[in-house]
Amino acid sequence: MVEIAQYSDTVMEHFMNPRNVGEIEDADGVGEVGNPVCGDMMTFYIKVDDGRLSDVKFKTFGCGAAIAVSSMVSEMAMGKTIDEALKITREDVADQLGGLPKQKMHCSNLGADALHKAIQDYQSKQKEKEAQHG
Repeated sequence: MVEIAQYSDTVMEHFMNPRNVGEIEDADGVGEVGNPVCGDMMTFYIKVDDGRLSDVKFKTFGCGAAIAVSSMVSEMAMGKTIDEALKITREDVADQLGGLPKQKMHCSNLGADALHKAIQDYQSKQKEKEAQHG
């Protein structure tokens, strides 16, 4: 017997109508994560203006929960400072979505991780620029 995961209305809404889908051509930071076990892949793109995330986009290949998580993470991160965005945890994401089934919690890990990787990419590019102009 296959167990059907029960999703909250918020998860279903973000899955059916995901926000901020796409990519940013000249992104300031890009973060990609994948889970080989379930096959989910997420790429986050960020634009930073005056230390804030002015644009956040994502491309996700995965289950409905992975898409909902990506959508929620993008909304949570938009307009936040770098430090605030780095504080977004997998628990925060799951809470904002009204909870995720236990077997889908790994999806919320991917969303937060992909965002953090995009920010780290941005930060390392900034350090390189500073070193060149130092």
